[in-house]
Amino acid sequence: MQEYIEAVWTTVIIFVILVVLTRIVGRKLLAQITFFDFVTGVTIGTIAGAYVVNEVRGHAVLLSPVVLVICTLALGYSTLKSLKIRKLFRGEPIVIIQNGKILEKNMLKARYTLDALEMQLRENKVFNLNEVEFAVLEADGKLSVLKKTPYKPVTPKDLGLKTSYQGLATELIKDGTVLEQNLKQNNLDLNWLYKELYKQNIDDLSKVILASLNTDGSLYLDLKNENPAYTQKIED
Repeated sequence: MQEYIEAVWTTVIIFVILVVLTRIVGRKLLAQITFFDFVTGVTIGTIAGAYVVNEVRGHAVLLSPVVLVICTLALGYSTLKSLKIRKLFRGEPIVIIQNGKILEKNMLKARYTLDALEMQLRENKVFNLNEVEFAVLEADGKLSVLKKTPYKPVTPKDLGLKTSYQGLATELIKDGTVLEQNLKQNNLDLNWLYKELYKQNIDDLSKVILASLNTDGSLYLDLKNENPAYTQKIED
């Protein structure tokens, strides 16, 4: 019994240490992690795992991953219920650019470099800092960007144009199988579907990879072995 108790408290201690170290390292997306960050993370995880294995003997070591999962679920539940705990473990958004000006102190606080800022601005289709009014570094490491008014794309609302509703397309056939539930949801039946396929000279459902109904009533069809005469190549 003693080894199981030891497995529990050892794993809990390791979990707390890993959470604290992760919080100290700061917010970074996987794509932003440098080679040094990666090596550091792997090393910390290896050391933590080795410590548990060395301290816990026998079958009790199998209890360790179960305890880790329970700790993770408990932490997730706590962050849902408590704003203070959520701020402590997940952090808060940080303003990086305000009124077009870069806030160096906030960047230092978040350990956020100019290189990372420029990279994430480009990912937001911003190649000129003059276009940015606000930029906020979210708790998960993503950058949210608000462009200055002159650089925002024109919308139909800006032009006073009326637009029709556009929602999600509904899949009717997938890999040659009819999704009858989706047909019923749209007040359609198999007769309607067969007629639409007949209009496209399709007499075999197995030939259809995907058929989806758009909100404007049009039907999208993609058939098996329907290859274009020329396939575009990306590489040189």
